[in-house]
Amino acid sequence: MLLFYLRHGDPIYSPDSLTPLGERQAEALGRRLSQMGLDEIYASSSNRAQLTARPTCEMLKKEMNILDWANESYAWQQLALPYREGRTWVFQHPDYTEALASEEARALGRRWYEHPAFAGTTLGEGVKRVQREADGWLAGFGYRHDLEKNMYYSEGGNGKRVALFAHQGFSTAFFSCVLDIPYPQYALHFDMQHSGMSVIHFPEEKGWVVPKALQISNDAHLYRAGLPTLYNNKVRI
Repeated sequence: MLLFYLRHGDPIYSPDSLTPLGERQAEALGRRLSQMGLDEIYASSSNRAQLTARPTCEMLKKEMNILDWANESYAWQQLALPYREGRTWVFQHPDYTEALASEEARALGRRWYEHPAFAGTTLGEGVKRVQREADGWLAGFGYRHDLEKNMYYSEGGNGKRVALFAHQGFSTAFFSCVLDIPYPQYALHFDMQHSGMSVIHFPEEKGWVVPKALQISNDAHLYRAGLPTLYNNKVRI
């Protein structure tokens, strides 16, 4: 199975939508995915994710399936912490970055949130929720996750190409859980471009398998469409 993870296009967060640039990014992504082919298309329940998925659904004549648990608002409630007059993701929070990067947190592995610096937060509940939901979803495709082995038991594969249109902040928890990489390591060192495409390969053979990330936040569709390739409107790449 190939799992395609697509971040929404350039967003308007309030009200939840896309900018004109985001709409062009979604169209470019749709043209790319329509050439590759997909068997199933999923999107979070947020409007910006669904608007990004819509061109792909129209070009491939596929139904959009909604995954409410992938909505970033839930991750934001649990994996963001108070900062100044608002909130920010823990991996962007200057008061917690050092603790996330510390050897003490690394030594705790999957239980990194038990570090004293994170006492009283909802971080543990947040990653456990994503782990539970992601594992249940992937089990429906025939891949059962064993958290002690850090591997999946495959029923033999399904040959499907599955797309999930979702978010940046949510992706840090999702990829951490799916790839068995402790959240601090993934969230601190990996990020995702607007409409960026990531691809995870789940081997088709029966038995114990390990998924592999083939691409992270690929934006080739933006180059092909002649669209700006500023990383999240900040860094020229």
